[in-house]
Amino acid sequence: MPKLPKPPAPLSIREFQAAANVSRETLERLEAYGALLRKWNPRINLVSRRSLDDLWRRHILDSMQLLRHIDPINVKGPWLDLGSGAGFPGLVLAIAGVADMHLVESDGRKCTFLSEAARITATEVTVHNDRIEALPPFGAVVITARAFAPLAKLLSWAHPHLVSNGQLLLLKGQDIDVELTEAGKYWMMTPRLIPSVTDETGSILQLTEITRV
Repeated sequence: MPKLPKPPAPLSIREFQAAANVSRETLERLEAYGALLRKWNPRINLVSRRSLDDLWRRHILDSMQLLRHIDPINVKGPWLDLGSGAGFPGLVLAIAGVADMHLVESDGRKCTFLSEAARITATEVTVHNDRIEALPPFGAVVITARAFAPLAKLLSWAHPHLVSNGQLLLLKGQDIDVELTEAGKYWMMTPRLIPSVTDETGSILQLTEITRV
């Protein structure tokens, strides 16, 4: 059996700050968020325990990289983060400065964590303890998600909540080509596939001009 490639060394806080180019204030808020995540994770299993060994790469930078492909200052209107879980990517993006961020999570315990994380980081977000299909049409300009659902299913949930010129920014894994092919049976869209900076098998999928076939 061939040897698996050795995983990269965990990203340090300084390396993260250099890669993400965040202010000292934002970094301190992210540190507080990370500390809370480590404290709560044994109780409600927010993320895998092993992934916390490389928190700054696997979760924080992974979420932050979305901001390289959209300028939140020039995108006016609410953002909707689906299946927010521990807050990736939505809460991280809000800590980094995205305004009017709404986090959708059906698990009440995770919503409690998200509310507490927003409180200790002084971040304005709205937490919706509900299933996305139960929410009334939202009018989001940007919808984000990470490891939430296969693309065809995700589009059926997200599209009713998106303005006509809105877009999706999705953190996806190695099966994205298969997902795009399947989704193309039901949806027309303009996709842009961008390599992830944190995972050589992952991608950022940016979708615009989304309509049903």
